[in-house]
Amino acid sequence: MSQQDTLFPPPRQAGLVFIAVTVCLDVVSHTIVFPVLPRLVEQLLHGDRPGAARWVGVLFAGWSLAQFFAAPILGMLSDRFGRRPVILISVFGLSIDLVVTALAPNLAWLMLARVICGLTAGAQTAAMAYVADITPPEERTQRYGLLNAAAWTGVIIGPAIGGVLGAMDPRAPFWAAAAVALANGIYGLMVLPESLPLERRAPLNWGQANPWASLTLLRERTGLLTLGVVFFMLWFAGQAINSVFVLYTAYRYHWTPMALGIFCSVLAVGNILVQTQLASRAAKRLGERTAVLAGLAFQVAGFTAVGLASTGLLFWLANIPMILANIAGPALQALMTSKVHPDEQGRLQGAMGSIGSMTGLFGPIAFTQLFAWAISLGHGPGWSGVTILAGAGFSAVAWALVMISRRQDRQGLSID
Repeated sequence: MSQQDTLFPPPRQAGLVFIAVTVCLDVVSHTIVFPVLPRLVEQLLHGDRPGAARWVGVLFAGWSLAQFFAAPILGMLSDRFGRRPVILISVFGLSIDLVVTALAPNLAWLMLARVICGLTAGAQTAAMAYVADITPPEERTQRYGLLNAAAWTGVIIGPAIGGVLGAMDPRAPFWAAAAVALANGIYGLMVLPESLPLERRAPLNWGQANPWASLTLLRERTGLLTLGVVFFMLWFAGQAINSVFVLYTAYRYHWTPMALGIFCSVLAVGNILVQTQLASRAAKRLGERTAVLAGLAFQVAGFTAVGLASTGLLFWLANIPMILANIAGPALQALMTSKVHPDEQGRLQGAMGSIGSMTGLFGPIAFTQLFAWAISLGHGPGWSGVTILAGAGFSAVAWALVMISRRQDRQGLSID
């Protein structure tokens, strides 16, 4: 058996399938609330629609805040006790969250459920570390692409389940998702092996069990801090369109909910195809860093085209480079995992989880306020695109930072 086989033992196929399903379910648990949460909140507030709108924002912020603090803790615990227990506890915790949501008699209980959901997002943190444990560096782009595709599948499934079942009862989607999460947890108990051997586990250090300490890892590995900022910029740029997407398309193109749903489904399918078929091939042919650069270049072009698109048809066409931009994400994840030791993968994924949740906290506030300012100027619908153009600016900064990281690596870096 080669040294690489020892370090990265062949995974059981059922275990990898379980990891993909878990990532998908994590996204489903978050997106299933989109069609029904406003209705449920309005129901609990006895028809107070303005109050419901305010509370929906608070509930989403509560989810992001909980994830911000939980991700580094669960990542560190997975480095110490293994990935399997953290993943399974998170999956069963997700089922509990969904039951609490389904039973919530008031907004306090609903907020508790959203916080539990944010805390159980550690399943994704440990799942990403699990893949790094069992995958040689040169194959990580492909597997991270598959996991990201699983997440996009959740983007399709979650709102669909929420819309269909929510038409009968706003609480029904949560019962259905809870049953699936529970079944997935029981399945994981039977098929998921541990990926982190005892000799590769890190000692427990509670001083690192917070978002700020987890981010120190980025400073400890030369070149990783720059890539961490790129990761932040990539996610933050995404908020430029995700935060205002419904409002933007309704305001500028007068899209109906049906038109919006069709577009989202097509977009998700395109993203899945790029993540599963193109991302790994681009990384192998171009190299991971060049693949990130190419993806970010597509993103700059896509955001610019979307922000300037004057019609719905042009908006559709402008999203083609946005779809191709998805080659950047898996390659960036693989590049970052190659810069840390095996017993630091959970800590790294925890830091990345905190970065992602930070964008979820601040991005929606920043870009919705920018959108509101733009449409209040009275210069016509075209000015609303300034929000999207801001995303192009952040993507361009990320592209420049990747170029800087290339120069850093040429200086002869090591994680020893």
